[in-house]
Order: sequence, then structure tokens, then C-alpha cells
Amino acid sequence: MAEKKKKNPPLNKVIRTPGERKKFKVYVKDGDKVKIVRFGDPNMEIRADNPARRKNFRARHNCAQKKDKTTAGYWSCKQW
Repeated sequence: MAEKKKKNPPLNKVIRTPGERKKFKVYVKDGDKVKIVRFGDPNMEIRADNPARRKNFRARHNCAQKKDKTTAGYWSCKQW
């Protein structure tokens, strides 16, 4: 799907994307350019309210090491 370019998109704000290949997107600043980072499986349910699931997800995805805002892994871990 062609996406319209926004002049001033909301930076670092997670937005749901219904009907897209990914569940969420976020606009981030990469140097002097704005980049779109898409992440999340649209067919899976997020169950972050269960402490055991949250702990397992964060361990499995090595969330403590994710520091780069321009990666999907960072935003996925931030959601959890």
C-alpha cells in the first residue's frame, strides 16, 4: 500500500496499522531523516498483562540489550 508522506509525523508514538502487514508502526528520527519502523504480527494477540508471559518474552527477545530506537526489536520490547 502506498503511504502518504506526512510533513510532521508524531515521533516516537506507536500507531496501530489495521489491514497492514505489521500490527504497529512508529516514526523515529534517524540522524536528520524520519524513518518508519513497523513491527508486530497482526495475527497474534498481545498478552502483556500476564507476568509469566511478559518475563518469558523479554528473556527470549533479549530486551535488556535493545537500545536502538530505529529497530523493530526495540519497539516490540518497549510494548512489553
